[in-house]
Amino acid sequence: MKKVRLGIVGLGRLGMRHAETARYCVRGAELVAACSLNPAELAGVKEQLGVEHCYSDFGQMIAGAGIDAVLVVSSSSEHVSHITQALDAGLHVFSEKPLGTTIEECRTAEKSVETHRNLVFMLGFMRRFDPSYAYAKRQIAAGAVGQPFMVRAYGLDPDALIDGALRFAATSGGIFLDMMIHDIDLARWFLGAEATMVHAIGGTFKYPDFALHGDVDNATALMQFEGGGMALFFTGRTAAHGYHIETEIVGTEGQIRIDGVPRKNRVTLYSERGTSEACVEAFPERFGEAFTLEIQEFVDCIREGRRPEVSVHDGTRATAVAYAATESLRSGKPVYLSPR
Repeated sequence: MKKVRLGIVGLGRLGMRHAETARYCVRGAELVAACSLNPAELAGVKEQLGVEHCYSDFGQMIAGAGIDAVLVVSSSSEHVSHITQALDAGLHVFSEKPLGTTIEECRTAEKSVETHRNLVFMLGFMRRFDPSYAYAKRQIAAGAVGQPFMVRAYGLDPDALIDGALRFAATSGGIFLDMMIHDIDLARWFLGAEATMVHAIGGTFKYPDFALHGDVDNATALMQFEGGGMALFFTGRTAAHGYHIETEIVGTEGQIRIDGVPRKNRVTLYSERGTSEACVEAFPERFGEAFTLEIQEFVDCIREGRRPEVSVHDGTRATAVAYAATESLRSGKPVYLSPR
């Protein structure tokens, strides 16, 4: 079977990571085209990765590069436009989260995916592909913790990367859509249910500039799910120690905890200051393997003619919950959702 010819749009930090993955790590695929509005990024991907076709216009890339599929890693506000254009051009699509920056955009994407059912569409909730999270899911499915009823999650970005978060604040969609959406998706996945209520609080405790965009630097959310399941999330942008992702699933017969300490490796330093362990610095380091596995799954689905588990519907539901959390934060009141 011939290799899947990939194009990518968006070459920021995550975009370059996906480009490198597609170029060097994915079986059955080859990266042949890239699109960016930044000439320096195009020059970099051509020089460093040997990408054959480089474009500043997305329409030109999907029409003229001879590609089979597109990796959408552009700005969040451009995701739906790029998704629909690519599908209309007969191309398979992998898109990073969020699916859209509004529910209306998500519905547009859903309609486009439904119209092109012969094409593979996959959304980038990469934590589902992380070996630890995938193992936890298998354990839950096997009944290892009985009936799961509670998910607790920390999602903390390092204070060292705050400048990038501030630059992105105007277009990020807010802390729930930008960051907590991964934890929302995992809770839906682990509990096998949809959220019916969310009550969120938060504040700008260190960086008041987030308030200029109606956003906060730290927030929590309490959620109720169908069947009585619960979730408690803490998301922040000011972690002094590094990138901290921690998840716990509690069931009637036990619990599973993932990443209680965000260790960089297995080294413990012993010195006059006591003992210490280095922490993971950012998401590309912590979820590097997951990023590779999700792109591999996308390519495998194309080559094998099957649909990915992560669907366009997952993107819409997680986005709806994230927006309900934003509404709750601003109103100070719980927000109730239709579960289906």
